[in-house]
Amino acid sequence: MRPHSSLKQEFLKKWIMGLQRCSFSKKNMSILERKKAIKFSADIAMASARNGTTCWSRSLISNASKEGSDIHVVEQILGSESDRPAVENKVPTRRASVCKKIVKRSCRIRRRRRRRKCVASAPSSIAKHLVRKRREVLKSLIPGGEFMNEICLIEETLDYITSLRVQVDVMRSLASASVRASE
Repeated sequence: MRPHSSLKQEFLKKWIMGLQRCSFSKKNMSILERKKAIKFSADIAMASARNGTTCWSRSLISNASKEGSDIHVVEQILGSESDRPAVENKVPTRRASVCKKIVKRSCRIRRRRRRRKCVASAPSSIAKHLVRKRREVLKSLIPGGEFMNEICLIEETLDYITSLRVQVDVMRSLASASVRASE
């Protein structure tokens, strides 16, 4: 992971480019349209600042490229399709295949244990249900989260939270600078 300062600088540079493009596309925007444009350009700028190295950034870029209505903003921030860094699908490494084998084996062991147990303990089933429910909520919050396993989901969530903090820090600094300039 890159240091916060370089991530902030990269985000700010790309976000300003996106905001400029949004302001050129429409002169008379409603507040709702302006809010949507700011959020859209901030999301694309943050995903671009991560260089497509995370699942959530690739998901945001992919969704933005599919939308079509704001394709000019996406091209301004990311560059044309040919200029963008190639995002390779990660080929499972030996470690990933070993992890899959371990998960399969542990699932078989769990099934055997369940068969042996006639009576399921109520507290553990409630806890499992709560964990499953919270995991589904988390998957819905992270872009591309519905396609992630538990370990990847946690790593991506931590990275996404860090990126959102960077986004908030940059926006706060920009807002405070504009307030100081207007005084």
